[in-house]
Amino acid sequence: MNNLQKRILTSFIILPFSLFFILKGGYFLLFFLLTIFFIANYELFSVFKKISNILFLDLILIFALFSIFYLAEKSLWLLLWVIILVICSDVGGYVFGKIFKWKKLTNISPKKTVSGVLGSFLFALLSVFIIQFIIEILYPSSYSLKNNFLKPEFFFLAIVFSLVAQAGDLTISYFKRLEKIKDVGKILPGHGGIFDRIDGLIFVVIVTLVFYKLQFIPL
Repeated sequence: MNNLQKRILTSFIILPFSLFFILKGGYFLLFFLLTIFFIANYELFSVFKKISNILFLDLILIFALFSIFYLAEKSLWLLLWVIILVICSDVGGYVFGKIFKWKKLTNISPKKTVSGVLGSFLFALLSVFIIQFIIEILYPSSYSLKNNFLKPEFFFLAIVFSLVAQAGDLTISYFKRLEKIKDVGKILPGHGGIFDRIDGLIFVVIVTLVFYKLQFIPL
């Protein structure tokens, strides 16, 4: 089984598993987030040597996990959209990067290309239609103008959040480069460790919470 097949198989397992705890909320979600926190910390202290790097990444992780818990309680649809968006952004970057082999984006992450960046933006826009489809088809009773994602603001936010996700990915790659490691862990076959899998999401959920509290998001 090659690395791509491992990534796909692992994603099909961890995504429904993660969504179960997010949808259950409450103590179920709290237990899930604490589990992620302890596993991620084990990874950090196992592979990182500089305490300053560990503290920075740990602080980002804590803010991100708090943001997930808060959004799950206050605006579940928004959180689900953000998760879908980050997945779409990752897939778009991977697909376009493989098909259109344009010039490299940065030395921090040699696999990142300009075409991958464009693919991430395009696929992130698709997430708006995906979350709207879920609301209207699977949960029609929850559909209302309040839960309407097909507003210009959400397409703009999709671009912003995709940019944040890609910047977050590069940030984690930068810290791994400083430590001269490829992956933070090996718990997720094809992906690496916890930080390797949620590198973009942790930054996006923090920005989402800030935007939500500042009422920049029309929900």
